Amino acid sequence: MNHKNKISKVLSLTAGVLFSASTMAANWNIAVGDGGGSAQEALGLKFIEQLEAKTGGKHSAKLFLNGQLGSEQDTVNDAAIGTLDFSILASNNLAPFSPTLGILSLPYIFENLDQAQQTVEGPIGAELIENTIRDSGVRILGWTYSGFRVLSNSKQPIRQLADLDGVVVRVPKNEIMIDTYKSWGNNPTPMAWSETFTALQQGVVDGQDTPYTTIYAMKFGEVQKYITDLHYLFLLEPLIISESLYQDQDAATQKAILEAGQEATAYSLSRLKEKEAMIKKELVSKYNMEIHSLEDEAEWAKRAQDAVWPKFYESVGGKEKVNALLRALGRDEV
Repeated sequence: MNHKNKISKVLSLTAGVLFSASTMAANWNIAVGDGGGSAQEALGLKFIEQLEAKTGGKHSAKLFLNGQLGSEQDTVNDAAIGTLDFSILASNNLAPFSPTLGILSLPYIFENLDQAQQTVEGPIGAELIENTIRDSGVRILGWTYSGFRVLSNSKQPIRQLADLDGVVVRVPKNEIMIDTYKSWGNNPTPMAWSETFTALQQGVVDGQDTPYTTIYAMKFGEVQKYITDLHYLFLLEPLIISESLYQDQDAATQKAILEAGQEATAYSLSRLKEKEAMIKKELVSKYNMEIHSLEDEAEWAKRAQDAVWPKFYESVGGKEKVNALLRALGRDEV
């Protein structure tokens, strides 16, 4: 073998070793919409812990909080084209890319936490995961259980539907949620999550709805006074991975990623049960917020279901899909 061939062989072997090393170990990036102390962060930290444990430290990841890597909807695009590894985001921000996920945002589709868990961890959830891979090029690995979205505002206590009149509410750029507020006679303001705190602080909008855990993590108590204990939407926030990245992994790594997602989901569920009551007390004691119950929530539910559900039957997979979910939850069909 001449000198030139020897050099070529060494370079080839070196490149092969470097390539193998790059495919054997990785430190991935996870975009997170919410800040420190949030349910999203907790899910992400548990996922990283389990990923490292299940791969013997070969794979790890880093969280980027507060939308550092872009808006939640932007991160779906980035993951789909392979420029972002993972993201944790609200299901309503993933639904524009995979419309059948909109079934999770139909107002009053879930009456409690158990129904939400039964849905996403059962056959319906498995179908939604497959639909999301097909539609958007990302795979759901786990679910953040964040709780019901409650309504906060700085203007006045809201105990009845009439009290919502004149309150300017920020909502995500999600058609189901926008139309839900319209069904209550309100004209909501669609706005990116990253702009919400400043808009509340400056009085551009009076209020917003997110779970108690998010209100606390985002320090909304600094710019909001009143909370209404609303139950129209149980917020589920999936952890997604770029499908191309997932398919690039060997079988053992894929298994570890999936199992880490399952472990993180179970942890998120237990954390919500443990933390939510404590957080409600903290919002009152630390920020002097007032928490009010609705006196006429049945009317809120009726208006939203009558006006919103029929409009979105087709996009979520058909009326029969909604009835299949209602049957699975032991509820009356529509």
